[in-house]
Amino acid sequence: MNSLLKMKFNWLLFIGIAVLLKILLPGISWYSYLAILISLQQFILLFNAVDFIVPIRYLFGAFMCLQFFIGPMLAYNGLDQYQFIGYQMRIPEAEYFSYAIPAVCAFIIGLHISSRKSKGEILNEKAILDFVNQYPQLPFVFIAIGFFSSILSGLFSSELAFVFVLLGGFKFIGLFMIILGEKKLKILPVIVVVGSIISSSLSSGMFHDLLTWIIFTLAILAVKYKPRLTVKLTGTVMFILLAVLIQQTKGYYRERIWEEGSAGNLSTLANVYENNTNLFSLENLAANSVRINQGFILTNIMTTVPSQVPFSNGAELKQIAESAILPRILAPNKLNAGDRELFTKYSGIQIDSGTSMALSSLGDAYLNFGTFGGCIFMFFLGLLYSEVLKALNRKSAKFPLILLFTPLIFYYPIRPDCELQTILGHLVKSCFLVYVLFTFRKDIFRINSTVMRTPEKFVQV
Repeated sequence: MNSLLKMKFNWLLFIGIAVLLKILLPGISWYSYLAILISLQQFILLFNAVDFIVPIRYLFGAFMCLQFFIGPMLAYNGLDQYQFIGYQMRIPEAEYFSYAIPAVCAFIIGLHISSRKSKGEILNEKAILDFVNQYPQLPFVFIAIGFFSSILSGLFSSELAFVFVLLGGFKFIGLFMIILGEKKLKILPVIVVVGSIISSSLSSGMFHDLLTWIIFTLAILAVKYKPRLTVKLTGTVMFILLAVLIQQTKGYYRERIWEEGSAGNLSTLANVYENNTNLFSLENLAANSVRINQGFILTNIMTTVPSQVPFSNGAELKQIAESAILPRILAPNKLNAGDRELFTKYSGIQIDSGTSMALSSLGDAYLNFGTFGGCIFMFFLGLLYSEVLKALNRKSAKFPLILLFTPLIFYYPIRPDCELQTILGHLVKSCFLVYVLFTFRKDIFRINSTVMRTPEKFVQV
């Protein structure tokens, strides 16, 4: 548990904030108060870790807390009144948090219980620098593969398209190599790669890719340049403002480009912003808080199971595992990504064809094994992700570049709003892709025996 407990953490400041919150929010329940404190700890750990490591474990914890603690806490403390009735919490606060808090905490413990020295998250910067200097054209090859694959992904069925979606992420791997492999930052590759994800997000009206890859790009830049506290604070505030702006405008923006046929570009986005003066009103902000509340779906699952649908007792999880591991040629009836039938069965929510919702890993854990069994499952799910990171860390002794692929491997798993079959499917397929790449081109990616690996250091965050 080194990466969670044995670290430099300003507990005096944390306790001071905790006391201040209790004074400022005297009417808040102990459940909501505890949810806030756990979230605050995870957010601080993520902030402190940014310039040392690629913080996969801390991103998991922060996003879980945001979606299952902060969003529901806001709903239970007044914001539910602004929500459409179908998006409101369906069970009492005590009942919800009695499962959500121990389940998320079990997941976080699983992530960190064997994470000695933040294994899988510490980059060997010297070895990566030497590698890029030895193969200076390779980052641009990765970027070219990424762009070409992104174009091809729209030309194939979902199964094959997913492979090209993964390969499309190679342009960011190439960008990370350039950032870490150059003493002076080259601005043009950053503009081209990040600009491409901005353009595709504006074109499609989908912004998850943009926000996720910005997070990972900023993390790599922070590892390289070790920004001062003021720079980190400024960057954090700017990213939060960007995320809020996107959340507040994307509904109107999608209406403009999907229904009215407007071009998906910055001009249309600016026009949406200018023509909707109430974007940042309290009512509009409150209504859009559902975007960070995966808990309302969990409450629907908890009202449906077992009163209307019995606990799955692992049967649904077996379907998920089959979908994640087996190709469709061997399992033609396996679950599809965004399976609405399964979602409706266990949540009771009817959704339109254009709406995307997921049961979430917390929901899948509950509907399979109940409250106590769901917490146990979440612990082992966190442990699974940690073991993948540790396996990559072992390989990095000979293939230091492999840890630059952790953002690609955990791109979907860090998102609590994704289906478990999609998360695990992405994990399996991306790990297999990385294995194939480094196995068949070990002549390139394996470091020479004369190149010594830098000793692992315990990251104090």
